[in-house]
Amino acid sequence: MFQSLFDWLLGAGRELAVLIISMVPLVELRGAVPLGVAAGMPWYEVMPLAYLGNVIPIPFVLFFGEKVLDWVGTLKPFTRFVHNYKAKLESKKDQVTKYARIGLFLFVAVPLPGTGAWSGALIATLLEMPKGKAMLSITAGVIAAGIIMLIASNGVLGVFKLF
Repeated sequence: MFQSLFDWLLGAGRELAVLIISMVPLVELRGAVPLGVAAGMPWYEVMPLAYLGNVIPIPFVLFFGEKVLDWVGTLKPFTRFVHNYKAKLESKKDQVTKYARIGLFLFVAVPLPGTGAWSGALIATLLEMPKGKAMLSITAGVIAAGIIMLIASNGVLGVFKLF
């Protein structure tokens, strides 16, 4: 199923595929950068598209994320997923709260399952962090995650060949 989706997106153009994939929750930039690299795009095209795609939805998530998540949780097929997802966010809440903006930055920057800009925005909403400060931390985390994923996608030594 995912392979056919990726093939369809790549058929629409590599650039559009990277932009759209980086907007998808839980995949985000972490999936878009390797896809762009695998599609043969140079890093200086992949990175701005992946950053842009990953950051575009974040203001909407900061303002409406919790309400939408609560609403989706009322739909039978998604109730269990939303409950588990909220529980996972709540479990990471202490890590983020302890260090506030730096914690949010690190949460978004480290490319592990369940972390990222969408989850970071939801945590910031649950913690009632100021939206502007949360947006800055999330954006900085997305930039750091992009660099990490670029290095991971090209290999540590392969990064030197990019320049």
